[in-house]
Amino acid sequence: MKKSLLLATSLALVATLGGCNQQPEAAKPGESRGDASAMSDLPMPAEMKHGKGVGTVTAIDTAKGTVTLDHGDITELKWPAMEMGFSAKPEVLAGSKVGDKVDFEIDWDGTAGTVTRLTKAEN
Repeated sequence: MKKSLLLATSLALVATLGGCNQQPEAAKPGESRGDASAMSDLPMPAEMKHGKGVGTVTAIDTAKGTVTLDHGDITELKWPAMEMGFSAKPEVLAGSKVGDKVDFEIDWDGTAGTVTRLTKAEN
C-alpha cells in the first residue's frame, strides 16, 4: 500500500512540474480569453460627429449640466426636428434661459450629445 501511495504521489508531482514550463494556449480567432489580450473583441467607440442647429431652450439644469432643446433639422447628423436633452459645461450654459431662441453646436458620439456652443439666435 505504501508503494502505491508513493507511486501515485510521484506521478502527481511529475505531472504538476511538467506543466509549470508550458506557455498559455493562444486564443483562437473570434474567441475571447477574458483578459486584456482580448481587447480586440471589444466594440469600438462610435466616430464623433459634429452638428449645428437652431432651436429653443425648453429646460436647463445647471446642477446636472444639461440643457433640453426643441430644435429643427440637424443636417450633419441626419436628424429631424425634435426635442432632446444634451449635456453641456456650465460656461456653455451661462447666460441662457428657458425660452431663448438659440444657435448651437453639438458633438454626438452615437449615444449621447454634448452642446459645445450655445448662443442667442439673431432674429
